[in-house]
Amino acid sequence: ERSYNICKVTLKPETMANITDADPKGSPPSKKAKTLARADEPAAGKALNATLAASTKTNPPKPQEVLRVDYKPLMYTVAKVSLDFKLFERRTVVESILTVEKNDAEKTSGNDKNDEDGLILDGDETVVSLLKLSVDGCDDLAPDADYILKPGKLIIKAETLRRGASNSNSAMIVRSTVEIVPEDNTQLSGLYKDGAMYCSQCEAEGFRRISYYPDRPDNMATFEKVRIEADANDFPVLLSNGNLVEEGECEGGSTTGKRKFAIWSDPFPKPSYLFALVAGDLGHLEDNFTTMSGRKVLLRFYSEHKNVSKLQYALESLKRAMKWDEDTFGLEYDLDLFNVVAVESFNMGAMENKSLNVFNTSCVLADPVTSSDANYINVERIIGHEYFHNWTGNRVTCRDWFQLTLKEGLTVFRDQQFSGQVNNCEAVNRIEKVLYIRGHQFKEDDGPMSHPIRPDAYIAMDNFYTGTVYRKGAEVIRMYDTILGSQGFRKGMDLYFKRHDGCAVTCDDFLAAMADANDVDLSQFSRWYSTSGTPVVTYSSTFDEEKGLYQLTLSQSSRSEKPLLIPIAIGLLDKETGDEVVPTKVLQLKECTETFDFPGLEGHIIASILRNFSAPVKLVPASGTVDENDLAVLASRDTDGFNRWDSAQKLYEAAILKVMSKEPCEDTLNRVLETFGQTLKDKGISDDSIRAFTLILPSEATLAESVKVVDPLAIRSARKHVKKAIASKFKDELLDAYDKLTAKIEAGGGTFKVDGVSVGCRRLRNVFLGYLCSSGEQKEAAALATKHFNLATGMTDKLAAFNLLVSMSGEGESDRENAIETFYKDANGDSLVLNKWFACQADADLPDVLDRVVKLYSSHPDFTLKNPNRCRALVLTFAMNAAAFHDEEGKGYKFLGDVLAKLDKVNSKVAARTTASCLIGWKRYNEKRASLMKAQLERLKDMPGISNDLLEIVTKGLK
Repeated sequence: ERSYNICKVTLKPETMANITDADPKGSPPSKKAKTLARADEPAAGKALNATLAASTKTNPPKPQEVLRVDYKPLMYTVAKVSLDFKLFERRTVVESILTVEKNDAEKTSGNDKNDEDGLILDGDETVVSLLKLSVDGCDDLAPDADYILKPGKLIIKAETLRRGASNSNSAMIVRSTVEIVPEDNTQLSGLYKDGAMYCSQCEAEGFRRISYYPDRPDNMATFEKVRIEADANDFPVLLSNGNLVEEGECEGGSTTGKRKFAIWSDPFPKPSYLFALVAGDLGHLEDNFTTMSGRKVLLRFYSEHKNVSKLQYALESLKRAMKWDEDTFGLEYDLDLFNVVAVESFNMGAMENKSLNVFNTSCVLADPVTSSDANYINVERIIGHEYFHNWTGNRVTCRDWFQLTLKEGLTVFRDQQFSGQVNNCEAVNRIEKVLYIRGHQFKEDDGPMSHPIRPDAYIAMDNFYTGTVYRKGAEVIRMYDTILGSQGFRKGMDLYFKRHDGCAVTCDDFLAAMADANDVDLSQFSRWYSTSGTPVVTYSSTFDEEKGLYQLTLSQSSRSEKPLLIPIAIGLLDKETGDEVVPTKVLQLKECTETFDFPGLEGHIIASILRNFSAPVKLVPASGTVDENDLAVLASRDTDGFNRWDSAQKLYEAAILKVMSKEPCEDTLNRVLETFGQTLKDKGISDDSIRAFTLILPSEATLAESVKVVDPLAIRSARKHVKKAIASKFKDELLDAYDKLTAKIEAGGGTFKVDGVSVGCRRLRNVFLGYLCSSGEQKEAAALATKHFNLATGMTDKLAAFNLLVSMSGEGESDRENAIETFYKDANGDSLVLNKWFACQADADLPDVLDRVVKLYSSHPDFTLKNPNRCRALVLTFAMNAAAFHDEEGKGYKFLGDVLAKLDKVNSKVAARTTASCLIGWKRYNEKRASLMKAQLERLKDMPGISNDLLEIVTKGLK
């Protein structure tokens, strides 16, 4: 019998015969079906889809918009899968055996009146050559009569399926043999070769680039057997999902040496997007984790041999995540083996494939020499995120891709809770997440790609792996937790898993579980799923001293036709003493306008509103003007750490915007200086990270969201003006604080730690360094930054100094060039360090930064468009360097247009998702900039052979 409680399992002989055509060691094929006798032999005859492939390449079909309302279940589904991969240089043969069943669902995608009445298999004929096809042993199938080939589809007619079935309810066996060339797959979707390693990425629609299959998340099948065969010397490690059944050597082909095989079996049904395959010469690090029920799980992390030493922190992070999920949600890992593989070229950060997570190297490798504190934090967060998907995404997945936030928003919320709680830094963690929401997701909400967290339509699904679906989706999940409380949220989660384990479900199913578990009506809350844009909440207040009655009036506006349910966390403070007179309570704003009463108060009352960012909204005063005196009080006295930081940010923003608009700002600037000084010396702040974040000015991206017409150069100039004023005022205090922290770090003996205290100390010291280098004295600043750079004992401090040095000019120019040369030499070819080297230069504040970027792009031997990390490091970083990118002559736009024209042919997903979005916000800029940005979009739209990924972004951007 198959056992799921050990890493290797054995199968009964009769069971093996049912799921394989050939003995793994190379004995003759089974009589049940004809298969290729030897994988390295050339395919006989022409591929069945060769004509279609040629037609598709010559005349690509017009993009089709997919609508959420058109969803229907499949008429026939695949219940079981057996796959056999034979990997050869520039030729991979994939044999599949699909056990097909009639779907009992009432409304299915086919009907008797059209040619999609049958088994619908997705397949990309431009990369998948269909060599053989049979149904229940019959391989004499006639095109059009028995099956239909369409662009992207193979439809086996219902009558063909019924002929082979013994009765109307019995299963049917569909076999196919296809050939693919992973070496040519620069899109990195499907099976591709990264250096000397084969790797797969199937989310969202990559499996159709491997074989013909119902490539949609609602077809959950058991992958009973996956056999992988490859050269034994080049690919000693062969991995797939589930448990390892068997491995060993087998005979090679006519021109090859020894071959190796491995057989994997996954007992848990899953959609095709969770399939994974890795083959390579890899080293590994391993450990064990014992679950709460006593199961011993083997944890293995794989990478290139040279990087194995950088896997330890990720492994430790996984063990913390597994323990946290047990303690917090009672969720236990369900197999005895958990594999993680680090891959250099990867479109995403990581992928949660069942029991075989695949990670971008940037999200799993870490050591003090090559990784900053931010890298370490990111590794832990993403390790947690992908592991948490085992339940929120794998065991319970989404019915269709419109429900993507069901798994991603929920899992992002879970990884945020994990990161904040295990490191005892929830306020800091919250600040970091809100910075992203305000600086990036709000921008998306206000642009042409604005969509609800559950979109209604798409052309290319990969374009909707967005900040809205992920980060705003997590904010919606957080609102459940805020409204229901942590215990109520846990009850809802328990019911969700009880109802839907092993199923593909919808956002409505999640909401129903939360509502039913807590006996509450959440119908109004459901509007968040269908509302795009950022809601605005306005506030005003009155205080009747005689009655002791404080009244807070809140109003909401959004794109929803009816009011949303918005949780607003609020606390009330005594303005004179700073004492909290009303502790945090959550108000539920359900109407367009509501007034909330707080009786029995005295003194001067000030409200701390939207504590902990309890809802993803913009909070603005009804009067249109912030009370700077109130902000100053809250920035220095608020008992809520998040709102204390937020109030300081709003005060800094007020000063910067006044400088930018040339309004009188002396009083505002004085309040900023006073607040900064109090924060600098306040002994009541025990967390250095909180102090650091409260001293940092709002980012240029955040400031851009506060103006109607964005002028990137003016924003940068005004921000630098305020920063210089602060640096000049507190130069002595900043230098003294910097020296004290330097001495503290040196006294620690140089031992590197990633705990909250150590990270906070480094973060605060680097904030001080940033201010000290902003006084305008280039020679002095360059000397201090160079000293910091040379004495750095880890990447965090080295990178902080390097970021400053790359923008030095005048008397600091020689220090800049020396630092660039030194950083590159120190990288010694390390890919992740080189990415930092490229990114810092692309983000420099120099007048000739575009020329420097163009030179790196066009002639540096370490730059390639084929590596997503390298492309993002240089090109995307430059496009986000707003003042440089938005040069009024449009040179930055033309450069990006040139890059996109080439990149779309190499990797359309990277082109669309990470770079084209920088052009589509043209309506936010002045007429000159807007026309130049729009011209590049028009140019790309008219480009012959433009991908659907890029076309969707460009087309929406032009509306």
